[in-house]
Amino acid sequence: MYKEARFAPGKPDTIEVGVVPRQGSKPYCSGCGKRRPGYDKLPERAFEFIPFWGFAVFLRYARRRALWAAWPIDCPPCGITAELLPWAEGKHQPFGRQCHLTTAYRQFLAHWARKLSWWEVSRSFHTSWDQVYRSVEWIVQWGLEHRILGPIKAFGVDEIALLCMHGNSRGHKYLTLAYQIEAGMVRLLWVGKERTVKTFEGFFTMLGQEACAGIEFVCSDMWRPYIRVIRERCSHAVHILDRFHIVAKMNDALDEVRAEEARALTRNGREPVLKKSRWCLLKRSENLTTPQKGRLKELLRYNLKSVRAYLLKEDFQQFWEYASPTWAGKFLDA
Repeated sequence: MYKEARFAPGKPDTIEVGVVPRQGSKPYCSGCGKRRPGYDKLPERAFEFIPFWGFAVFLRYARRRALWAAWPIDCPPCGITAELLPWAEGKHQPFGRQCHLTTAYRQFLAHWARKLSWWEVSRSFHTSWDQVYRSVEWIVQWGLEHRILGPIKAFGVDEIALLCMHGNSRGHKYLTLAYQIEAGMVRLLWVGKERTVKTFEGFFTMLGQEACAGIEFVCSDMWRPYIRVIRERCSHAVHILDRFHIVAKMNDALDEVRAEEARALTRNGREPVLKKSRWCLLKRSENLTTPQKGRLKELLRYNLKSVRAYLLKEDFQQFWEYASPTWAGKFLDA
Protein backbone atom coordinates (compact mmCIF):
# COMPACT_ATOMS: atom_id res chain seq x y z
CA MET A 1 0.00 0.00 0.00
CA TYR A 2 1.12 3.57 -0.60
CA LYS A 3 1.97 5.44 2.55
CA GLU A 4 3.15 9.05 2.53
CA ALA A 5 4.62 11.07 -0.36
CA ARG A 6 7.24 13.76 0.19
CA PHE A 7 10.01 15.65 -1.53
CA ALA A 8 13.35 13.93 -1.04
CA PRO A 9 15.61 15.72 1.46
CA GLY A 10 17.87 18.11 -0.44
CA LYS A 11 16.30 17.16 -3.78
CA PRO A 12 13.35 19.43 -4.67
CA ASP A 13 12.96 17.72 -8.06
CA THR A 14 12.51 14.22 -6.55
CA ILE A 15 9.38 12.73 -4.94
CA GLU A 16 9.63 9.78 -2.57
CA VAL A 17 6.59 7.58 -1.92
CA GLY A 18 6.56 5.16 1.00
CA VAL A 19 5.25 1.66 0.31
CA VAL A 20 4.27 -0.83 3.04
CA PRO A 21 2.76 -4.34 2.87
CA ARG A 22 -0.85 -4.86 3.83
CA GLN A 23 -1.26 -5.66 7.50
CA GLY A 24 -1.35 -9.40 8.13
CA SER A 25 -0.28 -10.35 4.59
CA LYS A 26 2.43 -12.95 4.07
CA PRO A 27 5.25 -12.40 1.56
CA TYR A 28 5.63 -14.54 -1.54
CA CYS A 29 8.83 -16.58 -1.55
CA SER A 30 11.07 -15.62 -4.49
CA GLY A 31 12.28 -19.22 -4.63
CA CYS A 32 9.03 -21.19 -4.96
CA GLY A 33 6.51 -18.37 -5.42
CA LYS A 34 4.33 -19.51 -2.49
CA ARG A 35 3.30 -17.50 0.55
CA ARG A 36 5.61 -17.92 3.52
CA PRO A 37 5.77 -16.45 7.02
CA GLY A 38 7.73 -13.23 7.27
CA TYR A 39 11.13 -13.53 8.92
CA ASP A 40 12.49 -10.00 9.02
CA LYS A 41 13.00 -6.97 6.78
CA LEU A 42 15.90 -5.81 4.67
CA PRO A 43 17.01 -2.17 4.79
CA GLU A 44 14.69 0.22 2.96
CA ARG A 45 15.55 0.76 -0.69
CA ALA A 46 14.44 3.15 -3.39
CA PHE A 47 12.82 1.80 -6.57
CA GLU A 48 12.64 4.24 -9.47
CA PHE A 49 9.13 4.82 -10.84
CA ILE A 50 7.70 6.69 -13.85
CA PRO A 51 8.49 10.44 -13.62
CA PHE A 52 5.55 12.74 -12.88
CA TRP A 53 5.34 16.30 -14.27
CA GLY A 54 9.12 16.52 -14.51
CA PHE A 55 9.67 15.14 -11.00
CA ALA A 56 11.68 11.96 -10.52
CA VAL A 57 9.62 9.47 -8.49
CA PHE A 58 11.00 6.77 -6.20
CA LEU A 59 9.10 4.15 -4.23
CA ARG A 60 10.76 3.40 -0.89
CA TYR A 61 10.15 -0.11 0.40
CA ALA A 62 11.72 -2.39 3.01
CA ARG A 63 11.67 -5.80 1.38
CA ARG A 64 10.60 -8.67 3.65
CA ARG A 65 12.40 -11.97 3.89
CA ALA A 66 10.36 -15.18 3.80
CA LEU A 67 11.10 -18.12 6.07
CA TRP A 68 10.77 -21.65 4.71
CA ALA A 69 8.42 -23.84 6.72
CA ALA A 70 8.27 -27.64 6.83
CA TRP A 71 4.74 -27.63 5.37
CA PRO A 72 3.77 -28.57 2.71
CA ILE A 73 6.23 -31.44 2.56
CA ASP A 74 6.25 -31.50 -1.27
CA CYS A 75 7.68 -27.97 -1.41
CA PRO A 76 11.49 -27.84 -1.73
CA PRO A 77 13.27 -26.00 1.10
CA CYS A 78 14.20 -22.54 -0.18
CA GLY A 79 15.76 -21.32 3.05
CA ILE A 80 15.45 -17.67 3.97
CA THR A 81 14.73 -15.72 0.77
CA ALA A 82 13.75 -12.16 -0.06
CA GLU A 83 10.12 -11.76 -0.99
CA LEU A 84 8.99 -11.73 -4.59
CA LEU A 85 8.21 -8.24 -5.90
CA PRO A 86 6.25 -8.51 -9.17
CA TRP A 87 6.32 -4.73 -9.51
CA ALA A 88 10.14 -4.53 -9.35
CA GLU A 89 11.76 -7.60 -10.86
CA GLY A 90 15.49 -7.90 -10.39
CA LYS A 91 18.25 -5.32 -10.30
CA HIS A 92 21.36 -4.39 -12.26
CA GLN A 93 24.52 -2.43 -11.70
CA PRO A 94 25.13 0.21 -14.39
CA PHE A 95 28.68 1.52 -14.29
CA GLY A 96 29.35 -0.14 -10.92
CA ARG A 97 26.38 1.28 -8.98
CA GLN A 98 23.37 -0.73 -7.89
CA CYS A 99 20.05 0.42 -9.32
CA HIS A 100 16.47 -0.77 -8.74
CA LEU A 101 13.82 -0.05 -11.37
CA THR A 102 10.12 -0.77 -11.11
CA THR A 103 8.57 -2.92 -13.81
CA ALA A 104 6.31 -0.05 -14.85
CA TYR A 105 9.32 2.24 -15.33
CA ARG A 106 11.14 -0.35 -17.45
CA GLN A 107 8.08 -0.71 -19.65
CA PHE A 108 7.82 3.08 -19.87
CA LEU A 109 11.45 3.49 -21.00
CA ALA A 110 11.24 0.57 -23.45
CA HIS A 111 8.08 2.06 -24.98
CA TRP A 112 9.73 5.42 -25.63
CA ALA A 113 12.88 3.70 -26.88
CA ARG A 114 10.78 2.49 -29.84
CA LYS A 115 9.98 6.09 -30.79
CA LEU A 116 13.22 7.94 -29.95
CA SER A 117 16.91 7.19 -29.82
CA TRP A 118 18.08 5.69 -26.54
CA TRP A 119 20.21 8.77 -25.87
CA GLU A 120 17.19 11.04 -26.40
CA VAL A 121 15.06 8.89 -24.06
CA SER A 122 17.71 9.05 -21.33
CA ARG A 123 18.04 12.82 -21.74
CA SER A 124 14.29 13.49 -21.83
CA PHE A 125 13.51 11.48 -18.71
CA HIS A 126 16.67 12.33 -16.76
CA THR A 127 18.01 8.80 -16.58
CA SER A 128 21.11 7.03 -17.85
CA TRP A 129 21.60 5.48 -21.26
CA ASP A 130 22.40 2.21 -19.51
CA GLN A 131 19.01 2.17 -17.79
CA VAL A 132 17.28 2.59 -21.14
CA TYR A 133 19.41 -0.18 -22.63
CA ARG A 134 18.69 -2.53 -19.71
CA SER A 135 14.96 -1.79 -19.93
CA VAL A 136 14.88 -2.65 -23.62
CA GLU A 137 16.93 -5.78 -22.97
CA TRP A 138 14.54 -6.83 -20.21
CA ILE A 139 11.36 -6.36 -22.22
CA VAL A 140 12.83 -8.11 -25.29
CA GLN A 141 13.80 -11.08 -23.13
CA TRP A 142 10.32 -11.12 -21.60
CA GLY A 143 8.78 -11.05 -25.06
CA LEU A 144 10.95 -13.93 -26.28
CA GLU A 145 9.98 -16.04 -23.28
CA HIS A 146 6.25 -15.40 -23.71
CA ARG A 147 5.84 -15.20 -27.46
CA ILE A 148 3.94 -17.84 -29.42
CA LEU A 149 5.37 -18.40 -32.87
CA GLY A 150 2.28 -20.20 -34.13
CA PRO A 151 2.00 -21.32 -37.75
CA ILE A 152 4.25 -19.30 -40.07
CA LYS A 153 3.29 -19.32 -43.74
CA ALA A 154 5.58 -16.60 -45.12
CA PHE A 155 8.84 -15.08 -43.99
CA GLY A 156 11.55 -12.87 -45.46
CA VAL A 157 15.27 -12.74 -44.78
CA ASP A 158 17.63 -9.81 -45.19
CA GLU A 159 20.77 -8.37 -43.63
CA ILE A 160 21.67 -5.10 -42.00
CA ALA A 161 25.13 -3.55 -41.82
CA LEU A 162 26.50 -2.13 -38.57
CA LEU A 163 29.54 0.12 -38.34
CA CYS A 164 31.92 -1.37 -35.78
CA MET A 165 34.84 0.50 -34.22
CA HIS A 166 37.66 -1.29 -32.42
CA GLY A 167 40.37 1.12 -31.36
CA ASN A 168 41.60 2.89 -34.47
CA SER A 169 40.10 0.36 -36.87
CA ARG A 170 36.68 0.56 -38.43
CA GLY A 171 34.65 -1.98 -40.32
CA HIS A 172 31.19 -3.32 -41.04
CA LYS A 173 29.48 -6.20 -39.32
CA TYR A 174 26.38 -7.79 -40.78
CA LEU A 175 23.34 -9.11 -38.91
CA THR A 176 20.89 -11.56 -40.47
CA LEU A 177 17.21 -10.70 -39.89
CA ALA A 178 14.19 -12.95 -40.43
CA TYR A 179 10.69 -11.45 -40.54
CA GLN A 180 7.23 -12.91 -40.69
CA ILE A 181 5.49 -11.17 -43.61
CA GLU A 182 1.83 -12.10 -43.71
CA ALA A 183 -1.37 -10.09 -43.90
CA GLY A 184 -2.12 -9.00 -40.35
CA MET A 185 1.14 -10.38 -38.96
CA VAL A 186 4.39 -8.57 -39.73
CA ARG A 187 7.02 -9.03 -37.02
CA LEU A 188 10.69 -9.69 -36.43
CA LEU A 189 11.23 -13.38 -35.73
CA TRP A 190 14.97 -13.78 -35.29
CA VAL A 191 18.32 -11.97 -35.45
CA GLY A 192 21.62 -13.71 -36.30
CA LYS A 193 24.91 -12.15 -35.30
CA GLU A 194 26.59 -12.78 -38.68
CA ARG A 195 25.76 -13.15 -42.34
CA THR A 196 26.85 -16.74 -42.96
CA VAL A 197 25.28 -20.03 -43.98
CA LYS A 198 25.76 -21.41 -40.46
CA THR A 199 24.03 -18.37 -38.97
CA PHE A 200 21.05 -18.62 -41.31
CA GLU A 201 20.68 -22.34 -40.65
CA GLY A 202 20.34 -21.43 -36.97
CA PHE A 203 17.04 -19.72 -37.81
CA PHE A 204 15.54 -22.94 -39.19
CA THR A 205 16.88 -24.85 -36.19
CA MET A 206 15.11 -22.36 -33.93
CA LEU A 207 11.83 -22.86 -35.84
CA GLY A 208 11.96 -26.63 -35.82
CA GLN A 209 10.97 -29.09 -38.54
CA GLU A 210 7.23 -28.84 -37.92
CA ALA A 211 7.18 -25.03 -38.35
CA CYS A 212 9.46 -25.24 -41.40
CA ALA A 213 7.07 -27.72 -43.02
CA GLY A 214 4.26 -25.16 -42.80
CA ILE A 215 6.14 -22.39 -44.64
CA GLU A 216 4.61 -21.66 -48.04
CA PHE A 217 6.48 -18.53 -49.18
CA VAL A 218 10.02 -17.24 -48.62
CA CYS A 219 11.30 -13.85 -49.76
CA SER A 220 15.01 -12.99 -50.01
CA ASP A 221 17.62 -11.22 -52.08
CA MET A 222 19.81 -13.03 -54.60
CA TRP A 223 22.69 -13.93 -52.29
CA ARG A 224 23.54 -17.49 -53.31
CA PRO A 225 24.01 -18.90 -49.77
CA TYR A 226 20.49 -17.72 -48.88
CA ILE A 227 19.09 -19.40 -51.98
CA ARG A 228 20.89 -22.67 -51.24
CA VAL A 229 19.84 -22.88 -47.58
CA ILE A 230 16.21 -22.04 -48.44
CA ARG A 231 16.20 -24.69 -51.15
CA GLU A 232 17.48 -27.30 -48.67
CA ARG A 233 15.30 -26.35 -45.67
CA CYS A 234 12.07 -25.21 -47.45
CA SER A 235 12.13 -27.10 -50.75
CA HIS A 236 8.31 -27.13 -50.91
CA ALA A 237 7.94 -23.32 -50.46
CA VAL A 238 7.70 -20.74 -53.23
CA HIS A 239 10.92 -18.69 -53.16
CA ILE A 240 10.38 -15.04 -54.07
CA LEU A 241 13.29 -12.79 -55.05
CA ASP A 242 12.11 -9.37 -53.99
CA ARG A 243 11.74 -6.52 -56.45
CA PHE A 244 13.98 -4.09 -54.58
CA HIS A 245 17.08 -6.28 -54.86
CA ILE A 246 16.42 -7.21 -58.49
CA VAL A 247 16.15 -3.55 -59.46
CA ALA A 248 19.25 -2.79 -57.38
CA LYS A 249 21.21 -5.42 -59.33
CA MET A 250 20.07 -3.87 -62.62
CA ASN A 251 21.09 -0.41 -61.41
CA ASP A 252 24.51 -1.74 -60.42
CA ALA A 253 24.96 -3.22 -63.89
CA LEU A 254 23.83 0.01 -65.56
CA ASP A 255 26.16 2.09 -63.41
CA GLU A 256 29.07 -0.21 -64.24
CA VAL A 257 28.40 0.20 -67.97
CA ARG A 258 28.15 3.98 -67.61
CA ALA A 259 31.37 4.29 -65.57
CA GLU A 260 33.37 2.13 -68.01
CA GLU A 261 32.04 3.97 -71.04
CA ALA A 262 32.77 7.37 -69.44
CA ARG A 263 36.39 6.30 -68.84
CA ALA A 264 36.64 5.04 -72.44
CA LEU A 265 35.39 8.39 -73.81
CA THR A 266 38.01 10.23 -71.76
CA ARG A 267 40.82 7.92 -72.93
CA ASN A 268 39.86 8.38 -76.55
CA GLY A 269 39.69 12.16 -76.24
CA ARG A 270 35.99 12.32 -77.07
CA GLU A 271 33.40 14.68 -75.64
CA PRO A 272 32.54 13.70 -72.00
CA VAL A 273 28.82 13.46 -72.66
CA LEU A 274 28.29 11.11 -69.71
CA LYS A 275 29.66 13.56 -67.14
CA LYS A 276 27.17 14.17 -64.30
CA SER A 277 24.73 11.69 -65.81
CA ARG A 278 24.69 9.00 -63.14
CA TRP A 279 21.45 9.90 -61.36
CA CYS A 280 19.73 10.83 -64.63
CA LEU A 281 20.09 7.18 -65.64
CA LEU A 282 19.53 5.51 -62.27
CA LYS A 283 16.54 7.41 -60.87
CA ARG A 284 12.99 6.50 -61.81
CA SER A 285 11.51 8.90 -64.36
CA GLU A 286 8.88 10.23 -61.93
CA ASN A 287 11.60 11.14 -59.42
CA LEU A 288 13.76 13.17 -61.83
CA THR A 289 14.12 16.89 -61.29
CA THR A 290 13.42 19.27 -64.16
CA PRO A 291 17.15 19.77 -64.98
CA GLN A 292 17.69 15.98 -64.85
CA LYS A 293 14.82 15.39 -67.25
CA GLY A 294 16.42 17.80 -69.72
CA ARG A 295 19.82 16.15 -69.29
CA LEU A 296 18.30 12.69 -69.85
CA LYS A 297 16.49 13.85 -73.00
CA GLU A 298 19.81 15.12 -74.33
CA LEU A 299 21.61 11.82 -73.50
CA LEU A 300 19.02 9.70 -75.32
CA ARG A 301 20.10 11.34 -78.61
CA TYR A 302 23.48 9.58 -78.43
CA ASN A 303 24.25 6.06 -79.60
CA LEU A 304 25.91 4.85 -76.39
CA LYS A 305 26.08 1.57 -74.51
CA SER A 306 24.87 3.42 -71.43
CA VAL A 307 21.75 4.59 -73.25
CA ARG A 308 21.02 1.05 -74.44
CA ALA A 309 21.48 -0.28 -70.90
CA TYR A 310 19.13 2.43 -69.62
CA LEU A 311 16.45 1.52 -72.17
CA LEU A 312 16.74 -2.16 -71.26
CA LYS A 313 16.35 -1.32 -67.58
CA GLU A 314 13.26 0.77 -68.27
CA ASP A 315 11.82 -1.87 -70.59
CA PHE A 316 12.21 -4.45 -67.82
CA GLN A 317 9.64 -2.60 -65.70
CA GLN A 318 6.97 -4.30 -67.81
CA PHE A 319 7.94 -7.56 -66.12
CA TRP A 320 6.17 -6.58 -62.89
CA GLU A 321 2.83 -6.29 -64.72
CA TYR A 322 2.69 -9.95 -65.82
CA ALA A 323 0.28 -12.28 -64.01
CA SER A 324 1.06 -15.35 -66.12
CA PRO A 325 4.37 -17.16 -65.40
CA THR A 326 4.44 -18.40 -69.01
CA TRP A 327 4.23 -14.93 -70.56
CA ALA A 328 6.64 -13.53 -67.95
CA GLY A 329 9.13 -16.23 -68.96
CA LYS A 330 8.75 -15.36 -72.64
CA PHE A 331 9.32 -11.70 -71.83
CA LEU A 332 12.57 -12.56 -70.03
CA ASP A 333 13.74 -14.72 -72.93
CA ALA A 334 13.04 -11.90 -75.35
